[in-house]
Amino acid sequence: MPRLKPLAALGLVALFGYQHSFAEDRQLSSELGPLTVHTVAEGLSNPWAVAFLPDGQGYLVSERPGALRRVSAEGEVSAPLRDVPEVFAVGQGGLLDVVLSPDFAEDRLVYLSYAEEGDGAAGTAVGRGKLSADATALEGFEVIFRQQPKLSSGTHFGSRLVFDRDGHLFIALGDNNNRPTAQDLDKLQGKLVRIFPDGRIPEDNPFVSRDGAREEIWSYGHRNQQGAALNPWSGRLWTHEHGPRGGDEINIPEAGKNYGWPLATHGINYSMLAIPEAKGKTVEGTEPPHHVWEKSPAISGMAFYDAERFPAWQHNLFIGALSGQALIRLQLDGDKIVHEERLLESLNARVRDVRQGPDGYIYVLTDAPKGQLLRLGLASE
Repeated sequence: MPRLKPLAALGLVALFGYQHSFAEDRQLSSELGPLTVHTVAEGLSNPWAVAFLPDGQGYLVSERPGALRRVSAEGEVSAPLRDVPEVFAVGQGGLLDVVLSPDFAEDRLVYLSYAEEGDGAAGTAVGRGKLSADATALEGFEVIFRQQPKLSSGTHFGSRLVFDRDGHLFIALGDNNNRPTAQDLDKLQGKLVRIFPDGRIPEDNPFVSRDGAREEIWSYGHRNQQGAALNPWSGRLWTHEHGPRGGDEINIPEAGKNYGWPLATHGINYSMLAIPEAKGKTVEGTEPPHHVWEKSPAISGMAFYDAERFPAWQHNLFIGALSGQALIRLQLDGDKIVHEERLLESLNARVRDVRQGPDGYIYVLTDAPKGQLLRLGLASE
């Protein structure tokens, strides 16, 4: 596809309703000084995740209804990339996470997680394809992982994708709203999975060669994981998950361990009744959460901050909040969370994803039919 001329690009705006906002940056208050909010792009259809293309080539943004789009450095939004897999865009399902291969400069591979239909229900799938030279298509897309069995009618797919320093790919999954399956080692619901980038299973996974257990599993007893990030100082993976009514939690999952759901939870059912399987907030044989919110902000997206641009944010963890309509800043002392601040509340926007950009700014996606990609910085630095 030839490079679009300016008038052609404007035609895309008229056709698809996407546009770059040229409004002045906003300044909001924060405990660490004025927070500058810049709108990179808007009009995105329930955007779910953002990945940064190298060398200032812009961003890839997934939209839950099923489109993957490139946003240029100037904020222009492309037509949907071709050859993206068909997704199950029902309820919470659709096109979910997008991450680049750690070797993207050489292999140009883009990894996607998405809801996939089959056998009368749906589950989370992960695949990869090569971004074409003109960034208009994913070439040779192949599925490398499927959540089995498929049990979702439209809820609790997870999911986030994270590469660790050893080249493994972690996939944070939901329980498909089938609570007991999070404890079943023969099923992939409510699990954190660890595989190689091509889908092979590492021989040192904790349940390899165990009868009746899926060898992909790293940890289990999770509810609906929509945040995962590698701690840049320790190299350990952190994840977070939605509780039911109350009990959103952060975990630092270890190999083979049980994180409790639905046996242990700080939440109750949306009906205001107790979770039927729950035995308490803590249960022997399960791991307590590293951090818990008794009142759920409905957390989604996670990013550690280790850039030099804004020293005041060093050793902070940023998490999006959907129903809480905020960006949560957690101050860390080692692994200990010592302070919390809620940012962006005046925007009245559901924050779906948060990432640290290569330029040292924080980027967030707002979850709405006309969502935005925002860039955040501290005006005082």
